Amino acid sequence: MSDVETGTVTTKVPARLDRLPWSRWHWMIVIGLGTVWILDGLEVTIVGNLSAQLAKPGSGLDITQAQVAGVAAALYVAGACTGALFFGWLTDRFGRKKLFIITLVVYLVATLLTAFSFSAWWFFLFRFMTGFGIGGEYAAINSAIDELIPSRHRGRIDIIINGSYWLGAAGGALLTVPLLNDLPVNIGWRVAFGLGVVLGLAILLVRRHVPESPRWLFIHGKDREAERLVDDIEEQIGKHDLREPEQSITIHQRKSIGFVRIAHTMVALYPKRTVLGLSLFIGQAFLYNAITFGYAQILSTFFKIDTHTGYYFAVIAVGNFLGPLLLGHLFDTVGRVPMISATYIGSGVLLLGTAWLFNQGMLTAVTLTACWSVVLFVASAGASSAYLTVSEIFPMETRAMAIAFFFAVGTAAGGIAGPLVFSSLVESGVPGDTALAFSIGGIIMIAAGLVEVFLGVKAERKGLEDIAAPLSTAPATT
Repeated sequence: MSDVETGTVTTKVPARLDRLPWSRWHWMIVIGLGTVWILDGLEVTIVGNLSAQLAKPGSGLDITQAQVAGVAAALYVAGACTGALFFGWLTDRFGRKKLFIITLVVYLVATLLTAFSFSAWWFFLFRFMTGFGIGGEYAAINSAIDELIPSRHRGRIDIIINGSYWLGAAGGALLTVPLLNDLPVNIGWRVAFGLGVVLGLAILLVRRHVPESPRWLFIHGKDREAERLVDDIEEQIGKHDLREPEQSITIHQRKSIGFVRIAHTMVALYPKRTVLGLSLFIGQAFLYNAITFGYAQILSTFFKIDTHTGYYFAVIAVGNFLGPLLLGHLFDTVGRVPMISATYIGSGVLLLGTAWLFNQGMLTAVTLTACWSVVLFVASAGASSAYLTVSEIFPMETRAMAIAFFFAVGTAAGGIAGPLVFSSLVESGVPGDTALAFSIGGIIMIAAGLVEVFLGVKAERKGLEDIAAPLSTAPATT
């Protein structure tokens, strides 16, 4: 598909958005868009912690625990990768707002139908479709958030929002405990998925009020609408206190960007940044699939804990959220490169240490959970920064598609292969096999951190257009 241009416009919209003070309006953006990661965390955790319950006789499904932790998890991730690419292209073409409504509806319908599963194939199908909706969310939501949040706050807010996945994970983990113990085996897991639908509907009501990205509007020939929208935002915040920025940008507006142009941007204009994005996504995907998605299976296999896994997972989920919450501001102050490399390398080294202790038989369910909490406190901020990085370092016209591409490729490498390989290693019941799974995740995470050291981009406190100029302005350089 070729590019379609509409005209030339000079605008101060990006500078006006970046100089806005933090306000209630920005909180509305955070709540309306950012809370979706809580849903994703809820989804993945519920399935992981219910895996033993789903495999029991009388659950209503003829399925094994390894199939839930392996096949179903891989299909969920495959759906997320497919959805990211499909909806990512639509997001760049038709706008952020339309797609972050559509993708949430896809998630809601698929989750509801999962609750009514009557056979393994139906469960697998709608795990795929649920992931399909969530994958689209990653592209649409990260694009909108970074384009609406002022540059001086962008790193911290983006990292905390992506880290909020673990609030959902903690909630899902605790939720599964009464569902496993207080409800019949064929009812509890269905109720768990139904509660995810209720939360999604509440988010949908808030999200209706989130506006389209003004940056997307002016690049796609709707500059007057973009100006009016920013006027409205300034009026809500208090326009009389805002100084008119001097910086402006002149662009050739486009209705659409072709796939050839997008591929050329990544491979020819920004090859080093492409390698960086792939490294960060593959690293965090392998680490998390090595130790979290098969968590309930590890507790069941090695420590004979089947019905109270949620308590253990809630502990490491809290550690995961505290990492972005407490370290997030350092990505804007200390800087992207030192913080991203430190969190990736540091968590990888800590995970290797945990693998050694586990292989030596020195850990109990409690001490293993403590080790994971420390590893993931560090790793979670790094993993969240992967999404921040790829949404910052590529031009505006390709932002959603770039996020989708790196999410899909990186997550496919670690998120599809990971559950299949690691669930098999854990299922063997041999500590050395599970320690190998930990080690794989740790080594790949360290390698990604080293790539950041050499290829990282200093994006802290910079406007998006300064980090990567729009394709319709002067050519960008790596």
